[in-house]
Amino acid sequence: MKFLNVLLISVLSTLVYSLPSNDKANDAKVVIEESNEEPINDYEMKHQNILDKYLSECTVLLRKNGDFPISSKEKKIYLYGNGVRKTVKGGLGSGDINIRSFETIETAFTKSGFKILSNDYLDAYDICYEKAHKEYIKKLQDEFDYENGYGYVINHFSVVMNEPECDLPVKEKGDLAIYVLSRSSGEGIDRNVEKGDVFLTDTERKTIKTLAKGFKKFMLVLNTVGPVDLSGLDEVKNILALSQLGAHTSKTLVELVTGKKYPSGKLATTWTKKYDDYNVNFGNVTDTDYLEGVYVGYRYFDSADVDVLFPFGYGLGYTDFKIKYNKVSLIGDKVSVNASVKNIGKFKGKEVLELYLSKPNTKLMDEPYQILVNFAKTKELKPGRKDNVKLQFKLSDFASYDSKSQSYILEAGSYIVRLGNSSRNTVPCAVIKVPSRVTVKKVKNQIGNSGFKDMSFHSKKRDNLNGVKRFKLNVKSIKMEVIDYDTPYEIDETIKSLSVEEKVKFVIGAHSPEPFGNYAKLIAGSSGEFYKFRDLKPVVLSDGPAGISIARDYFIDENGVPQSTSGSFSDSTLEIIPDDAKPSLSFLFPNIPEGVKLHHQYTTAIPIATAYAQSWNVEFAQKIGDIIGSEMNIFKINLWLAPALNIHRSILNGRNFEYYSEDPYISGIIASSVIKGVQSHKNAYTTLKHFIANNRETNRSFNSSNMSERAFREIYLKGYEIAIKNANPKAIMSSYNLVNGKHVNENAGIINNILRKEIHFNNIVMTDWLFTGMAANDPGHKYQEYSPYEIIKSSVDVIMPGNKDFYDNVLEAVKTNKLSIETVEASATRIYKFTKDIQE
Repeated sequence: MKFLNVLLISVLSTLVYSLPSNDKANDAKVVIEESNEEPINDYEMKHQNILDKYLSECTVLLRKNGDFPISSKEKKIYLYGNGVRKTVKGGLGSGDINIRSFETIETAFTKSGFKILSNDYLDAYDICYEKAHKEYIKKLQDEFDYENGYGYVINHFSVVMNEPECDLPVKEKGDLAIYVLSRSSGEGIDRNVEKGDVFLTDTERKTIKTLAKGFKKFMLVLNTVGPVDLSGLDEVKNILALSQLGAHTSKTLVELVTGKKYPSGKLATTWTKKYDDYNVNFGNVTDTDYLEGVYVGYRYFDSADVDVLFPFGYGLGYTDFKIKYNKVSLIGDKVSVNASVKNIGKFKGKEVLELYLSKPNTKLMDEPYQILVNFAKTKELKPGRKDNVKLQFKLSDFASYDSKSQSYILEAGSYIVRLGNSSRNTVPCAVIKVPSRVTVKKVKNQIGNSGFKDMSFHSKKRDNLNGVKRFKLNVKSIKMEVIDYDTPYEIDETIKSLSVEEKVKFVIGAHSPEPFGNYAKLIAGSSGEFYKFRDLKPVVLSDGPAGISIARDYFIDENGVPQSTSGSFSDSTLEIIPDDAKPSLSFLFPNIPEGVKLHHQYTTAIPIATAYAQSWNVEFAQKIGDIIGSEMNIFKINLWLAPALNIHRSILNGRNFEYYSEDPYISGIIASSVIKGVQSHKNAYTTLKHFIANNRETNRSFNSSNMSERAFREIYLKGYEIAIKNANPKAIMSSYNLVNGKHVNENAGIINNILRKEIHFNNIVMTDWLFTGMAANDPGHKYQEYSPYEIIKSSVDVIMPGNKDFYDNVLEAVKTNKLSIETVEASATRIYKFTKDIQE
């Protein structure tokens, strides 16, 4: 939520009409030169060219009948759907990137020499959409809360209208047609189980079915952030999940349709036959009960034997492959599987091999049918060519959590290793017998009681294990780890020597002592800075995860400080403010002095996280990180507020596009690769977010994610654990939500004990962007406001972006012994050491 400016951090309830009015929200205007008049920088071209090499790998071919790709002679096409002219490049919110330019799918096909034959439809759709959009904005303006205007804007941080029903002209027969179905999603708002969002509109469904029936070649293209309900569309024989790929989303589609590129992605989230097949409870305004426990995504569908439309890990190509495992070995608790993949089709392509583990069900532990433990993508294979792949994992890395013994364990029994190319297409390749229970790690329960018992599901599938190689684990090969929660933190002598007041300044961000002071002084549009200590330059932060989110256009004010030409919110959000409310909310709008010189900062928009996770390509993920790290150096950004690492528990989470998958393993591995790429650059570091279990946007600051200790650890913590172990991110951002009734950022059990002591993370922990009076925006009023000193007490290092109210609260807590000075010193030490590290 880095859209906040320190202008906005005074008490929420006093903001609106207590502020002095201006005659106009923006009474000074300046002509901003078109960004495309400036020559494109070398780094822009280089970085986009790197992305272009891999973008088609993010796309997933869900159905095919051989009609695509088309021939070079086919140059006349009917284009239908809202995504043709309103193509979506990525999600909405604080991580959105204001790129130099963006082409729609219509433009991309036209530039590639196609004649588009459906302009009458496209023009009619534009008229229908604009009418519906005006009515929608008018409705939001009529509902505007004048008593809490700023709160109303916050609650509409992303403005997403459901697709309207329209009466449109559609050709019933023809040679070639594509329907592009787009959906937007954004921060601060969840998806709707309604027509025009999760469900198709009657208009969309009717048009798609007409085209599928009447055209010789037809493809449905999904320019969406995730699943939509495709039930009743069995007649559609070609479906491509294009996703949202940044600047060259449209160009990539043309390359796929024409055969210049090929799809090789796999789903990282299950698509069901109908929406009601998803098993999760999405909760109410105050609480979300994770009743499903560890049975999230394919863990549920595979265990409950629920038939799905497109399973986890599934994806077709223009060609076909044959997979064979050749050798399996067990050394210690490390399992190695050697496999080969052969292209048996007529087109070149790449395949993904997926390794799963089935753990034994016992009286103590019920287990999902299988869990992902490794994967690998082949090199490009021409027809008839073969690649050899080696996959490895350690059994101890996938121990189950037993809350009764408060330990990670491997139960006695048979563990089946499976190889395949989706969760619904695996074969056993090894059986490992664990002769007795093994305690891998001894910890303590930390998150409290959920108040309910987790569900469990057991598949009726039975394997034929005849001829499958068997092994026996030497249990002594696994050494038990026992966690010591009492190890002290380092305190630097320089920090020790400071006054109490200055120590506290380190933990409250770069706040101004003035109520409306600016906190970001170095880079226009940056998210904030850490405390500036003496003559050391401060740590500068930029939002993500779609790229480096800074101001594209800016000017230098009279104080020499760079200022963005954009408002505090997107234009689509500011549009909902009625004219008579704008004077009192003028601080939300851009205020550009007349005649100022404009400067520009052009950054690269990467694909949404869900899309590049679908590539299942760790090399690509690392190159994405390399692009980000390079641009951080160009713009002198030290800390990127990404990657984001929450689980696709429900397809309704409006921020799923920032997250990778329903599975913690692929999430952690892809995040690790991005982190390595970024942090290979000097003074460029990453921030894993939003820690932890941030799986809905509605009332996100005062909604409690209620779950068992086991689900917390095996599903929602696991990805963070993998990324920290493999890549050591420099920072972690805590989430807004609560877990079992307690704010995550105030929970010492989660932050201090689990994150720092159990996982051994001793880098920076910051809050998401907090401001005074957030509870005034809580419709549920069940849970308390954040306590600044309790946040620091939990071992969070810094409250961002910081304000004087928070500073006063923490200082008073130290002076009244509610908060130990040693805790403040430990956090200040971590900030101080990081600040010193970036000086060269």
